[in-house]
Amino acid sequence: MYKENMLEIESLIENYFEGIFYGEVKKLENCFYENTLIHGDIKGEAYLKNVQEYVEGVKNRQSPSELNETFKMNIIGVDVIGNTAMVKAHVPMLGYNYYDYLSLVKIDNHWKIVNKIFTHVA
Repeated sequence: MYKENMLEIESLIENYFEGIFYGEVKKLENCFYENTLIHGDIKGEAYLKNVQEYVEGVKNRQSPSELNETFKMNIIGVDVIGNTAMVKAHVPMLGYNYYDYLSLVKIDNHWKIVNKIFTHVA
């Protein structure tokens, strides 16, 4: 079960990365539970959006791919306990050096991001 969960989580996070990097908003939206909140710190400025606002922002900006950036996003670590998991990810893009902490829950037999906190590290 652990190996199966890890493969499912890795697939979810790959979709998350691709949604962000290529601007594939449907793919990105499917990674999140509908009531997810996103909290962040961008150069000392607080960031708070619900998932719909976040996805709309991704939709309305140029994607890193369109800007000819190199894909460098990666999973740093995954911790799974039962039907919950925590993923730490490095998400460098658009001139920022983001680190994400993603809380996941297995809902109706599918892993979903239920909370995202992130920061930019200079």
